[in-house]
Amino acid sequence: MARFLTRTVLSAALSTALSTAALTGALLAPGVAAAQTPPPSAAARPELPQLSLEAAASSDVAQDKVEVTLAKEIEGADQAQLSDQLNKVLASTLATAKRNTKVESRSGNYRVWANTDRNGKITGWRGRAELVLESKDFVAASTLAGELSQAMAVANINFSLSREAREAEEQRLLQEAAKAFGVRATSAAQAFGFGSYAVKTLDLSGSGTVYTQRPMMMRAASADAKMAEALPLEAGKATVTVSVRGTVELLGTQQR
Repeated sequence: MARFLTRTVLSAALSTALSTAALTGALLAPGVAAAQTPPPSAAARPELPQLSLEAAASSDVAQDKVEVTLAKEIEGADQAQLSDQLNKVLASTLATAKRNTKVESRSGNYRVWANTDRNGKITGWRGRAELVLESKDFVAASTLAGELSQAMAVANINFSLSREAREAEEQRLLQEAAKAFGVRATSAAQAFGFGSYAVKTLDLSGSGTVYTQRPMMMRAASADAKMAEALPLEAGKATVTVSVRGTVELLGTQQR
């Protein structure tokens, strides 16, 4: 300050105009001032206790989607001829299935492998082709599966909950889970002597779907003429769960 005053001469009028507060503000660096004087709110606010909580809501929902797998398995001495025969059966059956607009159809697993003797020599060939039917219309799916079973036998049946049904149920359960989380947070705050709480973090999660399988032994289509009739289909239930996890800050004066 002494060096500054010796090199600068201020007029009397200018010296009078500058107040002590203005001089102090001009000489002090802003960064130093902020470091020396922390914000009152940050300095005065105590660290509040926090709790991690979890709440969930679940329900059992009827599965509304069926998947029927049809399969054809044949044997032959020539690999090319066997593959051609298998392809024709699959293409013909798939074309018939595509005519039904209430059922989605697609080709499934396809495999051709060699049969060998104990010495590893190829003795013949075997092939298997699958066709998959999917629908929410159980009657349409069972009727079509019965018709197609004359060419390709029913190998497996799966029931599941569709994405639309699962999302709708999760939306409903979210309200229940949120309410349960709030009740639990209030109870926890009161149990520890606090008046209320504030939510700091939240995390939502769902369980997805639970599938019920109904495996069936594959039989030759000609072995059971009744397979041409509609299949009796009865779905199970899937459990849908929504979980809410979060951290709350306890507010109010703790009662002792």
